[in-house]
Amino acid sequence: MRLGEYQKLRIIKKVEFGVYLAEQEGAEQRVLLPFRQVPKEAAIGDELEVFLYKDSKDRLIATTNRPKLTLGTLGVLKVLEVGKIGAFLDWGLEKDLFLPYKEMTARIEAGDEVLVTLYIDKSSRLCASMKKLYGLLRLDSPYQKGDVVNGRIYEFGHDFGTFVAVDDCYSAMIPAHEDCSRLHIGDVIEAKVLGVKPDGKLDLTLREKAYLQMDADAEKVMEVIEEFAGVLPFTDKASPEVIKRETGLSKNAFKRAVGRLYRERRIEITERAIRKL
Repeated sequence: MRLGEYQKLRIIKKVEFGVYLAEQEGAEQRVLLPFRQVPKEAAIGDELEVFLYKDSKDRLIATTNRPKLTLGTLGVLKVLEVGKIGAFLDWGLEKDLFLPYKEMTARIEAGDEVLVTLYIDKSSRLCASMKKLYGLLRLDSPYQKGDVVNGRIYEFGHDFGTFVAVDDCYSAMIPAHEDCSRLHIGDVIEAKVLGVKPDGKLDLTLREKAYLQMDADAEKVMEVIEEFAGVLPFTDKASPEVIKRETGLSKNAFKRAVGRLYRERRIEITERAIRKL
């Protein structure tokens, strides 16, 4: 049986609280499929396609639900909660997916969306990681030179450039000579394809429009701060709903605008407010 993957298993026993599945009759290893997951007409000997993971007590369990990613694949998941040891992500199953701090490439908050992969840790548990995504991205994009694409920033390569997942699945990069200091991990950008490498990777350039939009967003945030008499009573840690209601911006756009204003020394950020300087 393979943790973190879909597989076809046979029903070998029915119990009050579900059915037990195994690769074949008489196999020593078996796994429980809870009653609420069992198809109504299921019978002993039937084959079911299930996904295997571990429940809250670290017991191997099967589900017929479809998680948002499987072992070794990529997916964009919403952050539900950030705690002392890591974050918990919504991946479509009853038990939330754990993202350890050591597997993060940037600070994240509840409500953020992050591009992650699924791996098995040293304790044989399924966990998420924001690292080692480069080798999992596809090289068969349909895009050509001159196309305009949307991509998510997933890593800063310093000497190499800024790594981007176009459509959250295709490998791309913004060259190191372009100024990406205003960008953050997780930002979704609009870019233009400069060229396609022989291996299929995309070379991108930020569109001028992206910088103009950042300028406009920064000025919009300053206007809102002025409306609050120079002290905005929340920061970029606020919920996406609050930020959208008060500024009209998405959380990512707001964070970019605040970051720019901070670097320009036009504001100071306290634990609970943003103050005009």
